[in-house]
Amino acid sequence: MKMNRTFLILIMPLFLSSFVLKAQDKDVVDNISIALNTGSAKELTNFFNDVVELKIDGEKENYSKKQAEVILRNFFSKYPPVQFNKIHNGSSPEGLMYVLGKYSHKGGSHRVYMLIKQLKGGYKIDTFDLTKE
Repeated sequence: MKMNRTFLILIMPLFLSSFVLKAQDKDVVDNISIALNTGSAKELTNFFNDVVELKIDGEKENYSKKQAEVILRNFFSKYPPVQFNKIHNGSSPEGLMYVLGKYSHKGGSHRVYMLIKQLKGGYKIDTFDLTKE
């Protein structure tokens, strides 16, 4: 009986922490979705790592958060959002998440891919890819 109680005391925090991480995953993805739906480069780049790999229609480069914000502000100005739909997301035990989605605008749509890493107690977008469909 004592072994079972000790086991529960040791395993319960791990079990509960997995629920907390899943809730944080959902909050991060939801907040990123809101930024994409509103076309807010400033809000979106709040979730970027200090240096982010940004790829827009095949042009790929590493940028600082400030540089990425300017580029995305221009993108949202050129392609104002109609709607962003998250299609799929997932995560790994190592703290990596990915999100696949569709960014719709008046001129068509872009496929969205994001790689999100767990850093410094939070989640940061490390790769952000917009590809015209």
